Amino acid sequence: MRWQQYRELAAGLESIEDFWRYGQSRFSRAGIDCSQGYQTPQAEAAALVARRLALEPEELPEMRAARLTASERDAVLDALYQREILRRPTAYILQEAWFAGLRFFVDERVLIPRSLLEPFIEEGFAPWLQAERVGRILEIGTGSGCMAVALAQRFPEAQVDAVDISPAALEVARHNVALHGLSARVQLQQSDLFSALAERRYDLIVSNPPYVDAAAMAELPPEYRHEPRLALAAGDDGLDCLLPILREAPAHLRPGGILALETGDAEEALLSQYPDLPLIWLEHPAGGYGACLLLVDEASQ
Repeated sequence: MRWQQYRELAAGLESIEDFWRYGQSRFSRAGIDCSQGYQTPQAEAAALVARRLALEPEELPEMRAARLTASERDAVLDALYQREILRRPTAYILQEAWFAGLRFFVDERVLIPRSLLEPFIEEGFAPWLQAERVGRILEIGTGSGCMAVALAQRFPEAQVDAVDISPAALEVARHNVALHGLSARVQLQQSDLFSALAERRYDLIVSNPPYVDAAAMAELPPEYRHEPRLALAAGDDGLDCLLPILREAPAHLRPGGILALETGDAEEALLSQYPDLPLIWLEHPAGGYGACLLLVDEASQ
């Protein structure tokens, strides 16, 4: 459907509530995928309507009767059109996403912030890690920089190195690090995993690397086609990045340090091929696993 047709269909809409309900119903009928940050068509519509009107979603109920100006109508409809017809993710349309309670700038250069490690970052990886002993942190595959920023906030005395293979992603990360006033403590560097880090060692290494296998890549919803393939695809079995990280991380961990690694759906392939790996699997508060820890014993180094 072309933009002009979409605009004509909404000719009778006037109030915030009209556009909010219109977005919800059209998103539901279209079967949009809501797994990239907003979990329901209702939440997606609320975010798009609110942010295009310089509001927060929670402000919509008290403003629901307000009528939109012509320019506001077009701004909101443009967002709904991009989401429903073009299947652009809401985060890219608004150029913002949330992670660990923090707002970040995002666009198609980076994966939309989301990670099974998020609640464990917020908890400081307790009880496996003592915050006062964390002096240096590494994030591998930083993308937007959201985890590096969240880690710097959670461990205020630590220095954070954040690496990514993509120069374009690092541009976005640099913006977000500056946005949160952390340029002095978060250092960004281009690196293919550990390749540019020489012999540096860390108390905590965190990574949400690519882990989508070839079969799953072929079946991704249209929304995921807007995300950088480099941040998702990980070979036939999803282990192209996970295995090198697990293999190389111990040489970059200080005694007593830990590697926190998201494995997602590649968990099964990893356990099938390497059932004896000494991993601690993290149960997510919402259920399931998909993330693990590798601990370096203080006596082993």
